[in-house]
Amino acid sequence: MTEETLAGPAPTVRNRPAPEPTGLDFDPVLSELMREGPVTRYEDVRTVADDPRFRREAVMDHQVTRPAPHFIPSRGTVGFLDPPDHTRLRRSVAAAFTEKGMARVRDNARATLDELVDELLRAGPPADLTTAVLSPFPVAVICELMGVPDADRQDMHTWTQQILSSAHGKEVSEQAKDEMYGYFADLVGVRLHSAAEDVASLLGGAVGRGEVTLEEAVGLAVLLQLGGEAVTESSGQLLRLLMTRPDLVERLRVEPEIRPRAIEELLRYIPHRNAVGLCRIALEDVELSGVRIRAGDPVHVSYPAANRDPDVFPDPETIDLDRSPDAHLAFGFGPHHCPGGMLARLESELLVDVLLDRVPGMRFSAAPDEVPFRRGASIRGPETLPVTW
Repeated sequence: MTEETLAGPAPTVRNRPAPEPTGLDFDPVLSELMREGPVTRYEDVRTVADDPRFRREAVMDHQVTRPAPHFIPSRGTVGFLDPPDHTRLRRSVAAAFTEKGMARVRDNARATLDELVDELLRAGPPADLTTAVLSPFPVAVICELMGVPDADRQDMHTWTQQILSSAHGKEVSEQAKDEMYGYFADLVGVRLHSAAEDVASLLGGAVGRGEVTLEEAVGLAVLLQLGGEAVTESSGQLLRLLMTRPDLVERLRVEPEIRPRAIEELLRYIPHRNAVGLCRIALEDVELSGVRIRAGDPVHVSYPAANRDPDVFPDPETIDLDRSPDAHLAFGFGPHHCPGGMLARLESELLVDVLLDRVPGMRFSAAPDEVPFRRGASIRGPETLPVTW
């Protein structure tokens, strides 16, 4: 958690820079807070994320640190709901994020990825892996899962990039947000009686049955669409790391059966987020690891910090492909855990399988430290990945 929870006998508020680390550099502010401790540890993070004494909805009535300079919370959206309303809304799309739901999209996802790699190989080296594969692949997968027609995928991608980055400015981001909301209002609205299994149809059915409102359904659809494209950044980080560690790549090639476990360890190790996420408000005084958190205090949990807790992950700065168990919190914890965790894992496994097996000689075509990272983005990732083979 951030310094906002570290108020001893008297609250201390400190202005801190909002660093934008690149590569695998760990956020220096988090590192400092972890040294100051103690409420940046794994169990503390899990407690706050799952404890009803800390609520998201109360954020709407407080001035808090925001995850982006022009981020404006919307009352009633799933990110700012608490159980039971939060549970009711997430239940409406739960079927799409089960093993059965993932099986429904897996074959098409693999076929899409193979087509992208076919084109990559036809064009020949060098190439920008981000443009050729890592960007179009998750867009195609999340749009299929959401039920967004192929013809609208480019619009979705453009809106997502404008919403998730502060580099475009507040007005551009707000307009993109309005356009995406309007799009999903229309898409969900025409599927009120659909029996299909994509997310828009599931939401349409829930609206038609009176289980959720159209406004709630649209807010959830937008959140899921935005989250689905974050795989571009996370997979870019994962592959960038692997190309700097030929020892890891070689082991993954000769022991393909360990790839799913290896991906879990890389998800634990890689710091994916810049800045802070959404916070919670303490509804009453709470003592956590000897620290008193007062009623009304805003509390941010840091999953990257939890994933480096040495009491849970021995030698946390080391990538250990044999680490077991590896109960990392890369996808959060508690009611607000990321619903797309299974989808992100599926895409990461497919990317590792296909690229390691079909492009075995892939390597950087530029110095790793020259790879540019996206600026002003909440999810950290390389802007380009120049490769050859």
